[in-house]
Order: sequence, then C-alpha cells, then structure tokens
Amino acid sequence: MARKKREEEHENHERWMVSYADFITLLFAFFVVMYSLSSINEGKYRTMSNSILQAFGKKASVRPMVTGNEDEVVQSFPVKPKLNQSFRPSDAAIRREKEQMTNMAQSLMASLAPLVSEGKVRVMQTAKGINVEINASVLFAQGQADLNEQSKETLQTIARVLKSDTHIIQVEGHTDNVPISNEAFPSNWELSSVRASSVIRLLIDSGVSENRLQAAAYAATIPIDSNDTEEGRQRNRRVQLMILSELPETIKELPLPFKKAR
Repeated sequence: MARKKREEEHENHERWMVSYADFITLLFAFFVVMYSLSSINEGKYRTMSNSILQAFGKKASVRPMVTGNEDEVVQSFPVKPKLNQSFRPSDAAIRREKEQMTNMAQSLMASLAPLVSEGKVRVMQTAKGINVEINASVLFAQGQADLNEQSKETLQTIARVLKSDTHIIQVEGHTDNVPISNEAFPSNWELSSVRASSVIRLLIDSGVSENRLQAAAYAATIPIDSNDTEEGRQRNRRVQLMILSELPETIKELPLPFKKAR
C-alpha cells in the first residue's frame, strides 16, 4: 500500500505575538522600575546602589548622608575635610588680633610690674598667645593648693585685665620632680591639677567667664629649668595662664603685612 504523503505543516502567522508579549513585559518592568525610582527616597537609593556595587566587587560609597525622612538616617563614615579648605582671616583681622594681644600683654606687665621686676611673674607673647608664668611661691605654700592672700591680689589684678576680653584662657599647673605623697595629694599630678583648679575658681569669682577657662595639669613633665638645683626646681613650680590667640596655627608665625613707602 502506498504511503500517504505527509501533510504539509501549517505556517503560524501569529508568531509575532510571542515577541510582542515579551516586549510588552520588558516595557512594563521598565516603567515599574522608573516609578519605584521616582518614589524612593535618597537614603534607600544609596543603600540599594551600595548593595549593587558590593555585589559586583566594588567599593560602596562612604559619604555621610541624611535622607529626607527625619526618622531615617543612613549612617556611614565621615569624609575628612581637605587641608586646603582651612579658613584664613583677612590681613586686617590678623593685624587687629596681634595688636590686641600686644596691648593685653603690655597691660598685664604694667599691672604686675612689682612681681615682674622681682622675677616672680613673667609675661611673654608667643605664637600661641600670651603666657603669664606665676611662680608657685606667689600663690601657694610649698606642697599646698590653697591660695594665700598675696595670690588672691595677684589673680584679681590679672582678672581685671582679662574679664572684658573674649580669648580662651588655659590655666596650667606645673611642679618640680620631687615626689609628693600625702593624704591630700598622692602624687604631683593631683597637686598640679588642684592648683590649676584653685586659680580658675578665683578667676571666676573675680568676673572672668567660666566658658573661657580651661584647666590642665602637667606635674613635672614640662620643666623650664633644671631640676638639679633649688633655683631650677623653684622656677619649675609654677602656674601658667595661656591666653590663646584666635589666629589659626598656620599663620601665627607670619609677619604682619606692610605697605611700601611712596
């Protein structure tokens, strides 16, 4: 029996609908993504972006950010400021600050003239500001941190010059290298700390704003003379008042600008 000829396959004219359906699906997905990006807040977008970058082995952004939603904050590592972004005041501001510090140093020297002439107080103008070095014998009995009557007069004189000013004042306590150990002060650290605090307390009582005052204790770590002699140890036992300049550290050492004579 002769085989029947295989019927020819019918050509499908609707195959284009498969491609069209795929295209519509991709288009729908595209618009869904676009809509989600338009409604997502910045914090969620950054989180998603960082996750994608990490998945592909790249470093995620570490920029600090706060989203529009106050209840949601994306925390990351802060970016360090660039060194060249430091603020530099004008030449006129620099001149005014240096003149103000010079006038203050001269006022302190004039007010403390008797003690300056005896070598018990030194007033020095440095790049950091004005350093008023007061020998401990003027302020305290040996090994004590209670201010005596002479010290109160000295500190009140200094307070009259400083109380109308705005500069930060750092009060530093220093000792010699002779160990101290008693019920009140186990070491020179406690002694230098309490001495600085006593001076600050009197300055506040004399009208200096407490917001301008800082205390620092150094014990015998910063000698200014040799501890091998009694004279050197006596000078090392001191309290220093540092009236700190408001000029940035990078320009304190620069000379004042000047104009050429015509």
